[in-house]
Amino acid sequence: MPLPLQVAPSSSRADLVSDTSNAAALAWLDRPRDWPNHRLALFGPAGTGKSHMLRAAAAEHGWRLLQGAELSNDLALAPAPGTVLDAADAAPEAALFHLINRSAEAGAPLLLAAREAPARWPVALPDLASRLRATLAVGIAAPTEALLAALLTKHLADRQLRVGPEVQTFLLARLPREAAAIAAAIAALDAAALATGGAVTRPLARTVLARLFGDHDGSVAQASGASPPEAGLG
Repeated sequence: MPLPLQVAPSSSRADLVSDTSNAAALAWLDRPRDWPNHRLALFGPAGTGKSHMLRAAAAEHGWRLLQGAELSNDLALAPAPGTVLDAADAAPEAALFHLINRSAEAGAPLLLAAREAPARWPVALPDLASRLRATLAVGIAAPTEALLAALLTKHLADRQLRVGPEVQTFLLARLPREAAAIAAAIAALDAAALATGGAVTRPLARTVLARLFGDHDGSVAQASGASPPEAGLG
């Protein structure tokens, strides 16, 4: 019987694959001393690696890692060498305002992440809005084909799944061109392989992808409105 064990994704800086879609974000992450006002905000669609970048930065520098919805005034005002706030746009406005001020006063780095740039967050506090507009914001774009292939390899490694190159090619040719879709597909494949007690084969992959994204054997990427991959993904 498969056990419902939690899979801890790798948060190593070494596992962050540089790509044209994330190169600017990675470059700024390596230079926290250069952040204007000691703040940096990363923004982009779900599944583009923002949370991985936050975990890597927190681990590398010894900063605390918080979730926006859980931010309180007490946490915001507590001393910290640095703070990483995921889903920062979900933080209570007063607590976020205190966190920004406290971090600036202490000269402590503050790393934020959300799907939209801070200047676009719907906030009611004028002083908070001005501070968000003054925050350096770096976007992360949709991943390229090379990065999608690297992400597939990473998610397989995180779950210790051994999948042959022909099955990986099959998956890449049919998955939507989104990092979040790759994560969901590998999680579903892992569960299906555990349930059947067998390996991840093309028939199993076809069944799982059909259940997740469509019920035909053509390119599922086309069903998501994206272009199918070109040859030579490796």
